[in-house]
Amino acid sequence: MATAVETEAMRRAITLAARGLGATSPNPVVGSVILDAAGQVVGEGWHQRAGGPHAEVYALRAAGERARGGTAVVTLEPCNHTGRTGPCAQALIEAGIARVVYAVADPTPDATGGAATLAATGIDVEGGPLMEEAARGNEVWLTSVREQRPFVLWKYAATLDGRIAAADGTSRWISSPESRADVHRLRAEADAVVVGSGTLRADDPHLAVRGVQGDFTQPLRVVVDTNARVTPDARVLDDAAPTLIAVAVDADTRHLPEAVITRLPRADRGLAVRDLLAELHARGVRSVLLEGGPTLAGGFVAAGAVDKVVGYLAPALLGAGSAALAEAGITTIGEALRLDVTEFVTIGPDLRITAYPRPIRPASTEEN
Repeated sequence: MATAVETEAMRRAITLAARGLGATSPNPVVGSVILDAAGQVVGEGWHQRAGGPHAEVYALRAAGERARGGTAVVTLEPCNHTGRTGPCAQALIEAGIARVVYAVADPTPDATGGAATLAATGIDVEGGPLMEEAARGNEVWLTSVREQRPFVLWKYAATLDGRIAAADGTSRWISSPESRADVHRLRAEADAVVVGSGTLRADDPHLAVRGVQGDFTQPLRVVVDTNARVTPDARVLDDAAPTLIAVAVDADTRHLPEAVITRLPRADRGLAVRDLLAELHARGVRSVLLEGGPTLAGGFVAAGAVDKVVGYLAPALLGAGSAALAEAGITTIGEALRLDVTEFVTIGPDLRITAYPRPIRPASTEEN
């Protein structure tokens, strides 16, 4: 069992790991804390950028010789393979670490086995402390590994009566400046921002990150535009960030640069969400921020491809206008997609709600 000191160090490691959000993709975010033989913190680190040193390496560098005979606390099982950097398991062995405590086992075939390698050299290894908390912090990477598709966060801003636009189509601005700034933080943490052609025509959004400090990569701006109605002067086609326009295989795209086009098969309504996610995953996208609009969001919900929901609720009423979610394949209350709310936060005058879809349980086959 992990000691109280090790558990507290793991909480710190989880906090450190979050500093890498937006900069480590397609790698996981990882944090590490080194305790000396007396249980004192002597080193900390986190994975700062894909291709750079891993969290354990930074922590070991900070600890120096004080790591010998100590404990390494890591949010993810130390890797056991050589990629762009060497195996962390070997670095821990060479540093003279006596015990390793990790939260989440590494599910990737090429990197797993670090715990076994450590144990084979006589190092005491403990897995599992704060596993759920650490896994939530690494939800993007874990989902992409297990599902072989990007993690999808659906974000929307609405009035208290669920409207994202007024009856005349106007929508700027429903949410506050504080909420809009927070959305840019979400963009900075995502690999891609996805909107539909309706949102593009209505708002001409720019979709690039603005006003965010720190180390991050501008996300890929993705427009789902089945019939290629994007005009050449659309703001998403500037050079502020990369752009991808997803169109049907038979769409006429002569008015658009071919370099920004990807062609997907037509589905019953527009393009198939799963085909889009497969294409993005193949391009290295591990996290998607789905920003709009209601038709596209409905398609993602119907496809079972929404992993997290963040809603910004403004203290206002419209009474008419577009709802946040359109047709999603739900016809009766019993089919409602139920969510587990994990956070309520006030941002300026608005309320931000974070929630996760509940796992869908198969219907009981027991006979009465």
